[in-house]
Amino acid sequence: MLESINDCFVRYIKEYQDINGTYVHTYDKPPSALEFLRTSVHPNRPAIIKGSFDHFPARTQWTNEYLRDKMGDATVTVATTPNGYADAVTYDPITNKEYFVMPHEQHMAFNEFLDLIEKKTHSENANYISLQNGSLNIEYQALEKDVDADIAWCSEALGKQPDALNFWFGDERSATSLHKDPYENCYAVIRGQKTFILYPPSEYYCMHESVYPNAIFKPNEKNLKLEMTPLDPPSSTPWIPVNPLCPDFVRYPRFANASPITVTVNEGDMLYLPALWFHQVMQKGDQGVIAINYWYDMDYSSNLYPTVGLYRRLITGVIENNMELLKDDEDDSC
Repeated sequence: MLESINDCFVRYIKEYQDINGTYVHTYDKPPSALEFLRTSVHPNRPAIIKGSFDHFPARTQWTNEYLRDKMGDATVTVATTPNGYADAVTYDPITNKEYFVMPHEQHMAFNEFLDLIEKKTHSENANYISLQNGSLNIEYQALEKDVDADIAWCSEALGKQPDALNFWFGDERSATSLHKDPYENCYAVIRGQKTFILYPPSEYYCMHESVYPNAIFKPNEKNLKLEMTPLDPPSSTPWIPVNPLCPDFVRYPRFANASPITVTVNEGDMLYLPALWFHQVMQKGDQGVIAINYWYDMDYSSNLYPTVGLYRRLITGVIENNMELLKDDEDDSC
């Protein structure tokens, strides 16, 4: 019985791959709302949009000198990790367990952060401005007028305004582990380059999602080195343990059925990342990499959200008998 279910999932995945391949549509100019809806939103497929924010003052003004002038000694939140991965499954040799590990959040003057990016001061750690849930409007109000409050053609297509507008600033030492978000995501690279490794929601079967105890990086009181510290009281988070850059097919054999779509988003380009697509992100840029992204709530009335929930229940409940993940599923099926 289990073998038949596994075979059905593999056939389903391969059928989607055969139909869609790894093609990513490129718009040479911002699309109309109708074109965007038909070509990208309804098929739930990623796209690159060129010239979509050329009119933003940020496009040309956001030099380090300008940012110092605007932000100066304003306090900002910086995610700090010893390995470059914030919010990721990480092995702890002390406890011989894997944890979902969150970054140490430092609060520092923006100028101090910029000194780290420009290597005027040294840090053994990766430092990344990656606060979410509307960070541009919370910590970077001095920069708000340099960008539009929404992406007009996307807002018209979706019939709503963005739920959050986020500001990202880091360097090649910081990466984002494989995960998914319940948002339609318009991701604009202001400076530098981002590389996204993408997988469609149909490949949930391949991801080996499980539940991990939570931990956080904390500085050691004596030497200030960041150490992994399990949370007390204990809690847990469902997450994907696979790293697409070096997948362990012995531990995660189903990942061999996944077909990555690698998209490089260059300076001045925007990526439309559909809701619930799995993605891992790397970045590079001589003076640091800056991006903003617009999160629009996904349409929960479509069949996508409950379908991914069905995948989770079948795979974790029937195939893996993972009751802990199913318990979490009662609160949030995606």
